[in-house]
Amino acid sequence: MAGPLDPKSMRASHVTIAQMMHPEHANSLGDVHGGWIMKLVDEAGGLACMRHAGKHAVTVAVDHMVFREPVSIGDLIILDAEVTYAGHTSMEVEVQVVAEKPLTGQRTHTNTAYLVFVALDENGKPTPVPPLLAENPAERARLEAAKKRQEHRLSQKAQEA
Repeated sequence: MAGPLDPKSMRASHVTIAQMMHPEHANSLGDVHGGWIMKLVDEAGGLACMRHAGKHAVTVAVDHMVFREPVSIGDLIILDAEVTYAGHTSMEVEVQVVAEKPLTGQRTHTNTAYLVFVALDENGKPTPVPPLLAENPAERARLEAAKKRQEHRLSQKAQEA
């Protein structure tokens, strides 16, 4: 039987959320409000991290989010999230966002976001997370890229201190 800190694969954390966008999600221009998309990104990322850690997880950082294309009212927004890095108590998650026209199936990649979460124990304190297992060359490349992003975040944090 696997223990709580045995390595887990990236795919074991995979989460997909799909939601149709309605008028209450619109900004003043009639497109989906970026803040609503950010909320869904945070939710998908948090769920993937909770799956990986087997614990509650809270957002501690969001790398930049660039909205490449607008999401329209009536679109199905699809978010795919997967843990790409696991440190001692923190995890990076990649969230891919796609807008789909449900009548035609046309899909548009609107953005990719990277977030960092920390796992919490039952007392709300940071707690160790399982190591991340990269099972193939593509996953190993994603893990190496995530390690570089984490090193950059840590160096930025040190400069700010």
